Amino acid sequence: MQISSRFSVAVHVLSLLASQDPAALLTSDRLAGSVNTNPVVIRRILGQLKKAGLVEVRAAAGGTFLRGEPASISLLDVYRAVEVVAEGKLFSVHASPNPRCAVGRNIQAALDATLVRAQTALERELARVTLAQVVTDLALPVVA
Repeated sequence: MQISSRFSVAVHVLSLLASQDPAALLTSDRLAGSVNTNPVVIRRILGQLKKAGLVEVRAAAGGTFLRGEPASISLLDVYRAVEVVAEGKLFSVHASPNPRCAVGRNIQAALDATLVRAQTALERELARVTLAQVVTDLALPVVA
């Protein structure tokens, strides 16, 4: 099982916005062309990014724009904006282990602390990386 691709698509879209001239008209169709997906997928993600305050979307082909500086947007902001995981938990233990089995009865408790530490480590790393750094890694200019 994999984590949803919404996170990587959102970072892709934001990187494109950060690397383009602010006067450029970036519609969901143009963004979808770069991602190579359906514009409906992009509009859904843009809605989540807008709700989180990361982008401004102007209707009727007005385009999409970053609401902040790329250096002030962390990958954790993006991760949280697109609700990559259900209930805020990256990991989950299967729902109905057999309570008559010693392993089934105790697996959740045995894994809980480790899984919380793993999610905390992921979130800490995402918080350290900004959109500006991603654009730099792409070797594209960040438009101020």
